[in-house]
Amino acid sequence: MKFITVDTYEELSKIASEIIGEQVKAKPECVLGLATGSSPLGTYKNLVTACEAGELDFSGVTSVNLDEYVGLDGTNDQSYRYFMNTNLFTKINISLDKTHVPNGCADDLKAECARYDELIESLGGIDLQLLGIGLDGHIGFNEPDEVFIKETHQVSLDPSTIEANARFFASKDDVPTSAVTMGIGAIMQAKKVLLIANGAGKKEIMQKAFYGPITPLVPASVLQLHPDLTVIYAEK
Repeated sequence: MKFITVDTYEELSKIASEIIGEQVKAKPECVLGLATGSSPLGTYKNLVTACEAGELDFSGVTSVNLDEYVGLDGTNDQSYRYFMNTNLFTKINISLDKTHVPNGCADDLKAECARYDELIESLGGIDLQLLGIGLDGHIGFNEPDEVFIKETHQVSLDPSTIEANARFFASKDDVPTSAVTMGIGAIMQAKKVLLIANGAGKKEIMQKAFYGPITPLVPASVLQLHPDLTVIYAEK
């Protein structure tokens, strides 16, 4: 594990975007695992700037996102498909048909989960997976549990996750209570993992995840076993 501590979110975003950029340059047809939420926004902004400047070419890249809310389609401005399209995909030269997000509105969510795992496998797995971390230690929407769930699955969101995400909605009552998330298996099989976190509020869970015991009660702790993990933490 490579642990990088920086002072500011801007520094975090710069380093993270450089790591992703190097992956794209080294393997122009790579598979990127991507995340949503506030943490990667600065990273995505930097990637857009690099693409606009001609420094990065995403035309050969395929992406797979970690998760999506159940019940929100891509036209909903709180869906993760909408988030990715707005903050990254439509601003870089990636083919939208090569960007993949779980379908939280599928008629058969169990079949959708199986399809998503088959898709990732058909792509040869993920070259670099970008992650954030929740206050309860979740990665993707893999919430604290008694076991690590390997496959993509539907999950009931922890109350702390709903509370944390309420700031993006008109009220807490509008936050979906369920999501489809990539499982621990695909995340751990990624060739490289890059986790980013910022703010004093994340300090305690970062300590538990990376310096405490490996336990499904802190899902991110499983990353201690990954052979190529980089963690970037900004205190501000």
